[in-house]
Amino acid sequence: MDTEKQTTDDLEKIAELIGDIKFAMLTTVASDGSLRSRPLSTLKMDTQARLWFFTSLSSPKMDEIREDTRVGLTYERPDKQDYVSISGTAEVTRDKEKMKEMWTPWIKPWFPAGLDDPDLVLLKVSIDEAEYWDAPGSAIMRAYGFVKAMTTGKTDALGTNAKVNVSSTVR
Repeated sequence: MDTEKQTTDDLEKIAELIGDIKFAMLTTVASDGSLRSRPLSTLKMDTQARLWFFTSLSSPKMDEIREDTRVGLTYERPDKQDYVSISGTAEVTRDKEKMKEMWTPWIKPWFPAGLDDPDLVLLKVSIDEAEYWDAPGSAIMRAYGFVKAMTTGKTDALGTNAKVNVSSTVR
C-alpha cells in the first residue's frame, strides 16, 4: 500500500500501522441493519486521510453503500499484535486519472478489460475516526510487557491504545 505524508502525528501512526498490511476487512450496513464484512486490498492512504480501493460496481457491497455510506475498516497484524479500527464514509468514483494512478496488474484477474472494464470503480473511504492498538515490536518486549502486567498490574509495557478523531483535524 502506498501511504502519503499525513497532516498529524496520529494519522502518521495509523498510516505506519496499516502500511504493510495488504488487506482490510470492509464492513457495510445491509438494508436490514445487519453488518457485512469482506476483504479488500488497500491501494493508498492519501494526505487527506482517505483510503482507496478498487472494487466491482455490481458487488452487493455497492448496494449497501448506496443505502448507507457509513463503513468500518479493520486492519490487523497478529504477529506484531497491532490492530487498527477505522470508521469512515464511503464514496464511489470513476475518476479515470485516479484509476490510472492506482492501477496495478494484481487487479487484472478480477477485471480482465483493465481500466476499460465497465464494472471497475474506485471506492474512497474518508476516515472519520480511528482507534489503534500498537504493541512493542519484538516478541521479547511483548513477553516482558505481559510478565510486568501479570506481576505488577501495570499494563504500560503492553503497548499503546489511542483514539483519533480525524474529521476535526483534517477537514
